[in-house]
Amino acid sequence: MPVQRKRSGGNGNRGNGSRSRSNSRSGGRSTQTDAITLLKQDHATVKKLLKQLESAEDSDSRQELLQKVETEVKVHTQIEEELFYPAFKEAARSEKEEEIYFEALEEHHVVDLVMPEIKDTDADDETFAAKAKVLKDLIEHHAEEEETQMFPKARKLMGMEELRMLGGQLQERKQELSDEQEMPRGGRSRRRRAA
Repeated sequence: MPVQRKRSGGNGNRGNGSRSRSNSRSGGRSTQTDAITLLKQDHATVKKLLKQLESAEDSDSRQELLQKVETEVKVHTQIEEELFYPAFKEAARSEKEEEIYFEALEEHHVVDLVMPEIKDTDADDETFAAKAKVLKDLIEHHAEEEETQMFPKARKLMGMEELRMLGGQLQERKQELSDEQEMPRGGRSRRRRAA
């Protein structure tokens, strides 16, 4: 899916110039959540779920929490890979910034390898807790690197106007994906299961 980004003037300056224009605008756009804020909120949600998973003691709670983690991670990963990462790569100006991009993709790949492994493990199995801990460590490491390396660079490279526009696209796509996650093939919402 191509990233749709609005370009500021032809001088190629995405830094302070676009930030100044963004701050002087009035109207609804200035209150729109920027991409980085939205992604950090996702990180906080997943970290909270992982902490709950780590301390869950019964099989049913573990299964339910793992399902929630998987859903949140799938949606978050997809919006990053479809929209945020390509925008970051396009804005990147140095080899180091491109390395951050490729490393982030590889960390997503590692989580994609670990998730099925933990899902295939019985929640009562003695290895489940160890696998859940590894998953937690991987995701927390990835989130920390994004928040301390990629996101600060993205703020400088893209500017607030572009990040707000991208935030709107991320939010819209996240909603689409979340709606899809709730609607299994039969067309009935998962949330309407009988107790």
